Amino acid sequence: MKLAQAADLLEQQGASPFRVSAYRRASETLARLAQDIRELAAAEGTAGLIKLPNIGKGIARAIQELLTTGSWAQLERLRGTLDPVKLFQTVPGIGPKSAEIIHETLHIDSLEALEAAAWDGQLETVRGMGSRRIAGIRNALAALLGKTRRRPRLETATGPTVSTLLEVDRDYRRRAEQGSLPLIAPRRFNPQGKAWLPILHSGRDGWHFTVLYSNTALAHELKRTHDWVIVYYYDDHHQEGQCTVVTETRGPLTGQRVVRGRESECRDYYHAEVRHNPVPPAAG
Repeated sequence: MKLAQAADLLEQQGASPFRVSAYRRASETLARLAQDIRELAAAEGTAGLIKLPNIGKGIARAIQELLTTGSWAQLERLRGTLDPVKLFQTVPGIGPKSAEIIHETLHIDSLEALEAAAWDGQLETVRGMGSRRIAGIRNALAALLGKTRRRPRLETATGPTVSTLLEVDRDYRRRAEQGSLPLIAPRRFNPQGKAWLPILHSGRDGWHFTVLYSNTALAHELKRTHDWVIVYYYDDHHQEGQCTVVTETRGPLTGQRVVRGRESECRDYYHAEVRHNPVPPAAG
């Protein structure tokens, strides 16, 4: 069962024991289930899955994703085998070229993140995405993910603070440079199958994080694979999101680490940091 496989990988990669245990308990629930899980999901959707013991909202969505697409982005991410371009092509209305453009423009790699982008205006910034096409993608994703209502994007609402995200980014890059993190072998852009991509699981301020360097075509092209950091997060209520942290290359924050899409908050964060830690005057 793929939930048990995820638990094993998380344990090997040093994730929270509580998170590991949650997947193992959910896997045991499904193993003991008398009813066929496909029949239950078809009849009652995600709500029916949540009624089962040890199945919360996040795991229910994972099961729904497995049943409808045949894959689970989170498990493939943990394995290093995730191919977002192929994943996005499982959504009616998205072809190979559109999937590549979406991935490279928005730096997202899950159906959850794609759905959020379809609602918060981000998908409108992608070349070739008009309002009618986006409406069709929303409907397709609602069916795939077992949802019937709009789900707001957490990065602009109730996600982790910029301060927390930058702390997680610093911790990841420091430990990656020290060589103290587990390494996975991504399938994309890695013909030798080398385990080079550090992965971090951590918790901070009520959020759980999975962190990796970017492994996109654009990151490789610009030689920024060890600068762009992708942060995935969720809380105990299974609110989920992701963001990208990069070194700014222009404007007043040049040289500083910033959370893409939240640059104004980053400016406030660094201004506050300067006020609280002023540079001492040079000795005369």
